[in-house]
Amino acid sequence: MTMQSPAFASPLPRRRTRLVRVGQVAMGSAAPVVVQSMTNTDTADVAATVSQVADLARAGSELVRITVNNEEAACAVPHIRERLAAQGLDVPLVGDFHYNGHALLGKYPACAEALAKLRINPGNVGAGARRDTQFAHIVDLACKYGKPVRIGVNWGSLDQAVLARAMDENAARATPRPIDAVMREALVMSALESAAQAESLGLTADRIVLSAKVSSVQDLIAVYRELARRCEYPLHLGLTEAGMGSKGIVASTAALTVLLQEGIGDTLRVSLTPEPGGSRTQEVVVAQEILQTMGLRAFAPMVTACPGCGRTASTFFQELAASIQRHVRERMPQWRERYDGVENMTLAVMGCVVNGPGESRHANVGISLPGTGETPVAPVFVDGQKTVTLRGDRIAAEFTAIVDDYVVNRYARKSA
Repeated sequence: MTMQSPAFASPLPRRRTRLVRVGQVAMGSAAPVVVQSMTNTDTADVAATVSQVADLARAGSELVRITVNNEEAACAVPHIRERLAAQGLDVPLVGDFHYNGHALLGKYPACAEALAKLRINPGNVGAGARRDTQFAHIVDLACKYGKPVRIGVNWGSLDQAVLARAMDENAARATPRPIDAVMREALVMSALESAAQAESLGLTADRIVLSAKVSSVQDLIAVYRELARRCEYPLHLGLTEAGMGSKGIVASTAALTVLLQEGIGDTLRVSLTPEPGGSRTQEVVVAQEILQTMGLRAFAPMVTACPGCGRTASTFFQELAASIQRHVRERMPQWRERYDGVENMTLAVMGCVVNGPGESRHANVGISLPGTGETPVAPVFVDGQKTVTLRGDRIAAEFTAIVDDYVVNRYARKSA
């Protein structure tokens, strides 16, 4: 009998939103929460950008945003799209525009056509009288080419006119609110007023996504709760400038899980600063694992592993757990194409007899390695039943082969 994870009494609530389609990807309404990422290459470098987009897409990013900041980048976008298509990658590309988006999109129509979505920041569209004109030009082009738009507000580049108005309104109150509360309200106002302006210019509501990025966990939660209360646009979540390593992962997880638990959020990005020489794909893996550990989606088999204690005899169980996690991640692009449901597979690598057999029985495939003073054998459990006992120097290779065989024999093959 296949062991299953305990079912929740009821699914997590989902805030009701409009459905927005970006290429073949749906977001909002009852669609699954979408994972996004962003390149950090010079978009004008076509080869480097194609390579990184391909890496991110193969890691599971369902939308990839690229910077379009100058004429060279705008000229490169169609070629990037063509080279990705030649590799069989149809991941939608999102163009990130600041300051000169109106000019670039107007001058290079092939760039607009190649992108699946536009991202504009109301605070960086233009200042003074130029702001409304340039914003309107981008919206007109989005309508002309049938592109959805993410109106992305950021507290590092907040529209100063909106902030000044919010400050003035606050000063006129009998009991003024704290400055941080006014800042949060200005973010919400900027996003909602820009969306209303876009609709008045002809962009339909089912082509608008909103975001309001900040770098403080509590501020992010407060802003998105208010946005969710006041609109039905799909919301893109992300803690901007989250940071590097464990700090960035923990901060993003702390903010996003609270909102997701409340049904807020239709698409997300984990904005990690890569370690020197580190892979950009880490932000995709972290986003997927947030959604998967919450039970919202499944992307790849998850490995349960004990932390180790005085009973564990060596670091071998740690090495095997890391090896198996790496193996399934590497195989998922092929498995995803060939087998239905493989992303739901559960694995366990345990280090001693205390919890080892029990955890292994709960997984689809599990192994209980010997701890201190235990017989040097490793029983393997498949769907709750002990099937074989491994010994010797080839335990890792043999267990990996058992996992591969389980995938082939357990999951239905997809039709060609």
